[in-house]
Parts: sequence; structure tokens; C-alpha cells
Amino acid sequence: MLGGLTSLTSEGKDEQFRRGLISLALIALVLFESPLAVAWGNEGHVAVNRVAAQKIPASMPRFLRLAVGEIGYLGPEPDRWRSPTEFALKNAQEPDHFIDLERVSWLDPLPPGRYEFYRKLYDKRAELLAHPADDHPDDYLPERVGLQPYITMEVYGRLKAAFREYRQRLASHQPTQAVQHAIIFYAGWMGHYVADGAQPLHTTIQYNGWVGPNPNGYTTEHRIHSQFETAYVAANITTKDFAGLVKSPERLDDPFARYVAYLKQSNGLVENVYVLEKAEGFAGKGSPAAFDFTTHRLAAGSQMLLDLWYTAWLESANAVPEYAPATPQTK
Repeated sequence: MLGGLTSLTSEGKDEQFRRGLISLALIALVLFESPLAVAWGNEGHVAVNRVAAQKIPASMPRFLRLAVGEIGYLGPEPDRWRSPTEFALKNAQEPDHFIDLERVSWLDPLPPGRYEFYRKLYDKRAELLAHPADDHPDDYLPERVGLQPYITMEVYGRLKAAFREYRQRLASHQPTQAVQHAIIFYAGWMGHYVADGAQPLHTTIQYNGWVGPNPNGYTTEHRIHSQFETAYVAANITTKDFAGLVKSPERLDDPFARYVAYLKQSNGLVENVYVLEKAEGFAGKGSPAAFDFTTHRLAAGSQMLLDLWYTAWLESANAVPEYAPATPQTK
């Protein structure tokens, strides 16, 4: 009898172990198949933020220059908000990681505010519903087109406002520790989206396998995205490989316009990613061409991030009108 119980217990444990393996395999499959499960991967996002933080000039606050580790940690933060166990959070912020620029080539320049952008897209969708064309009307829903430049500029605004608060507290000899924490968080958080923008596949309808006419025979499998930005980067790229490509920061005269131009430049490199994949440039240790391309894209992300931080700091010195509550309007 004891032997039978032992056998049953052993079989039960074996069954639990087997089910555990299956569950892990399914989780891994979901993560691998999801084209936007992680952008640049954990390593890439940490690296972009760390390199930018290491280049912060002495003219910016010392506490920020000393926060390299925290800013690096925050690079992947928005990807930590993408678990299906927090549905509302995941659902609301998924479009923040990309923009399909081909969908909005007719909209130039892009409006500076997200709600103006929404209206333009809904007008386009209504036009297609009234006069059907090759495009599907729902392809112009904001959540399908993506909102990448808008979340970036919104976090940029938060950072600039926090810098302004820091300056005011210093001038009035008030404690600054709380606002320092806010600044570090905003700087690191913004870094995620800026790094996403440097990855060409975050700016295109060709985000994870070529769609539409394909005369060059590019891959249509749904794996190029993670193969490039996650597996290849994690195995082959470190901060020292691209830190030397990042220069002293530049003050941006028009942050939104410059950021959109940065996204368009990235979009112009989409086909390069497919050419490199076709030549097996991202397989294993990859090719010299893939290494050069990837390090320059990561450096572009760090450079834009550093320029935005620097611009926010300088702009925060400008006086702004006192905030006044809006007067209720009569309906």
C-alpha cells in the first residue's frame, strides 16, 4: 500500500512538473511571437539611457549626473507595464511605442497635440468609410497608427516642468529632494520612447515581417523584430560599442519638429533592417555591417535623448505665466 501511495505521489509530481514546463513554454512562445513584447530588449534600453546619462554636461544639475544607474534602470520601464495581468495599463499605453509613418504621409506637418492628431485621423477614417479605397478605414484609428511622438513630447513637458520647479526651489532655499526624484524618473521614462524611435521597425507598417508587394523577397515571418532588437543586441552590443558615437548635447530649437524629423530618418532605414536580415546579419554573432548599423541606431537614440534633456533644462529657465484655474464656460 505504501509503495502504491509513493508511486501515485511521484506520478502527481511528474504531472505537475510536466504542466509547469508546458506553461513556461507557452509563456515563452507568447513573448517570442509578440512583435512589441520588448523594444530594443532590456539590454538595449538600459544601454541607451546609460550612455546618454554618462554624457550629461557639467552645466546640468549634479544630482542628475550622479543618477546613471537609476536612469539606466528606468530605460525598460514602460515595457514592464505591458503584462496582460494589468489590462487597462497595457491596453492604454501600447500605441505609445510606435508610429506607422506610412499611414500619415499625407499629414505634413504632424499636429503638435495628440487630440488634434486624433481628429485628423478620424476625419481620414470617415472619408474612407464614405468613399471606400484600398486602405481599410480602421487602419487609421489612433491606436493602430501609433502615438510615439506624442507620448515622448508629453514626458518631455513633464521633465521641463520638473526642472522649472527644481530651479524655483533652489532659488527660494526650499528642499529639492522630492523634485529630484521626479526629474530622474521623467528623464529615464522618456528615454524608453526616444530609444524606440531609433529602432526603424517602430516607425513603420513593416514592423515584423514585410507586407504588401515584396519584389526583393524580404522575410514575411513574424520574427525579425525580436531577432534584431532583442536577441542580436543582447548577444553582441554593449555600451562601450557606441558610447564614443554620442557627442555633447545640442539645444533643439523646436523639440517636436526635430523629434518628428528623427523618426522620419529612422523610418528611412526600415529596408536596411530587412536587407541585413536577409543576409543573416543578425544571426548568431552577426555581420560587421549589422554591428555598424545597430551601434549607430543605438547611438542615435542616446544622442536625441541627451539633446532633449539638455533642451528641457535650458528651457526650464524661461519664465512662464502663473497658472490660473480656467473659468467655467457657460453651456
